[in-house]
Amino acid sequence: KISAAAAAAAAAAASATATVLGTSGATPSTVPGATTPAVGPAGAAAATITDVERSKKIAQLQEQIRAKLSGTLASVLPPPPPPAVQDKPKPLILDAEGRTVDGSGRAVVVPQLTPTLKANIRAKKRETTKNQQAAERAQTEEASESHFHDERITLKPAVRNKRALRFHEPGKFQQLAERMRMKAQLEKLQNEISQIARKTGISSATKLALIAPKADTHSNEVPSMEWWDSVILTDDLSTVDAQGTISIRESAITNLIEHPTQMRPPNESSRAVYLPVFLTKKERKKLRRQNRREAWKEEQEKIRLGLEPPPEPKLRISNLMRVLGTEAVQDPTKIEAHVREQMAKRQKVHEEANAARKLTDDQRREKKVRKMKEDTTLGVHVSVYRIRELQELQSKKFKVETNAKQLFLTGICVLFRDCCVVVVEGGPKQQKKYRRLMMHRVKWEEDMVKNADGVEIPNTCVLVWEGTTQRRNFGEFKYKSFPLEKSARDFFQKHHVEHYWDLAYSGAVLEASEDA
Repeated sequence: KISAAAAAAAAAAASATATVLGTSGATPSTVPGATTPAVGPAGAAAATITDVERSKKIAQLQEQIRAKLSGTLASVLPPPPPPAVQDKPKPLILDAEGRTVDGSGRAVVVPQLTPTLKANIRAKKRETTKNQQAAERAQTEEASESHFHDERITLKPAVRNKRALRFHEPGKFQQLAERMRMKAQLEKLQNEISQIARKTGISSATKLALIAPKADTHSNEVPSMEWWDSVILTDDLSTVDAQGTISIRESAITNLIEHPTQMRPPNESSRAVYLPVFLTKKERKKLRRQNRREAWKEEQEKIRLGLEPPPEPKLRISNLMRVLGTEAVQDPTKIEAHVREQMAKRQKVHEEANAARKLTDDQRREKKVRKMKEDTTLGVHVSVYRIRELQELQSKKFKVETNAKQLFLTGICVLFRDCCVVVVEGGPKQQKKYRRLMMHRVKWEEDMVKNADGVEIPNTCVLVWEGTTQRRNFGEFKYKSFPLEKSARDFFQKHHVEHYWDLAYSGAVLEASEDA
């Protein structure tokens, strides 16, 4: 369409131009060899008027053509570009003080260009590029998020419903706790059964599962059958065969051997024990000599560097003439006084050093206590003594109690007729010292006591038992007197060591029977 309209417009312009040229009386082209007639002044003026009219008509035709083209091509062709704005310098306006201001009268801050290094320029470009990249990434993320986000949709906050008070039924948590305890006990029993089954076989595990575990209670009731015998013994213990033996389950006896799990003793230390190295007398002297030599070298080095002043010559009356020489002859009295002053000074320094190293009374007491006390975390050594009579022997009672407290032993001394029991707890060194006191230092045979028949016999002290326990069962050493045997045993049973009393009292009964 555009090309057809342009062609039509061009044809119309050509025809109009031809018409103008044809009617304007243009001169024909000259022929070579022909002669042009001469033109006068009147003819020249007419030719000028004709050219002016012709140019006017051409301008009118061009306006008509432009109008026609604008009507047909205005909707198709883009508008002509605006004229380029010429970048001209703005006028410089100065105020009364000589400052640069704009048209409104505000001061204009002119940036000052300062020279900088290429490295700073490159760093600034890198920072600018990094900021631009970060901004582009942020825009990309926002665009991707906003692609799936609809602003018209709004979330309403959840409404919290009203909740009423709901009380638990009484006994609910007790039942839950009992159920959890039963479940834990069942799991423990099942683990024990599975471990035994892996070691000794399924049949032995089944039999051991029927055995009730030993209760950790101190009861005086004697069971009719021990738990370790319940596997092979029958329920009816009253039946006896012809040989006088109790019937047993033969099927319960197998050729399997049960190996108990090996456990580490509770008082065994986890750290490796190394034997200490003991040096001979010659080695100790050599080591001391080497240490003194190193200290002397260090002192000489400090003197050589000027850190310490050189020591004065060690003057004595014996080396006076050898050290001073002629000076000692010039004024012997003065030199002797000077030497004696040095000797007194050295003696004073020596005594002050000894006094500084000497322990005070409190430090000496703490050292003695530290040597007496022993570490009993891995095991406590216990000794049980039986004395025939101790109630009336005040001096012996004082020695027993005082030595136990001085050795920092814990325990108890139970006073009962014909059977006084002394229990002491502590370390091995403490027990050794106390054993020597009870068995050798105290002369028990010097005191004569009466037995049940009224016969005077010498007093005795016997070591009933000694061993180790995991923890202490008594506090500070003290005396307890009981009139009845049952009350004394109840006291030991309260501390879970009634076997101490059983051992001591049974020995006293046997000793009394032998004396009778």
